[in-house]
Amino acid sequence: MLTSAFTGFATGLSLIVAIGAQNAYVLRQGLARDHVAVVVAICALSDAVLIAAGVGGVGALVASHPTVLTLLKFAGAAYLLWFGVRSLLAARHPSGLGPVVLSGARSVVATTLALTFLNPHVYLDTVLMLGNIANQQGSQGRWWFASGAALASVVWFCSIGYGAAASARWLVRPRTWQVLDVLIGITMIVIAVVLVTS
Repeated sequence: MLTSAFTGFATGLSLIVAIGAQNAYVLRQGLARDHVAVVVAICALSDAVLIAAGVGGVGALVASHPTVLTLLKFAGAAYLLWFGVRSLLAARHPSGLGPVVLSGARSVVATTLALTFLNPHVYLDTVLMLGNIANQQGSQGRWWFASGAALASVVWFCSIGYGAAASARWLVRPRTWQVLDVLIGITMIVIAVVLVTS
């Protein structure tokens, strides 16, 4: 059982650590100390739900409806493009950036949910891949695997969200925020292009 849980933890962590739109957003919110607990909780809970869905067999349903993934791909790409352009525009005015509350809770929740569920890779990686690997662990082992993978999400999002928040006092210079916004903007746009072309 512990072997399955550890395998799930390692596999989940290896998938989630990759640089992506969601991670960039969690980092940005952590640095701004802007609703960090909300963002971390939504990301971790969403992963847990998606992992459980994959283990429960929803992955087969998603795989049998490729049109849904295609629609998510284009919706996600459009959202990422908009978010990337917005970040680049924000970088033009770095004086307004800093470790203060920048967004309303409703906006933060909507953005976090969009970056999570409009990303077709979350269904491919979290639901299909983790679900398939988990189901190779046996009837009981699969849920231990899922628990380990969900724990990896909690550890990762807490690390980048609160780790960034803890280092925010050293990153209050407007120039730092300008560079961060440019990097996030470019990352979002590149991911949008890769989504559409893949």
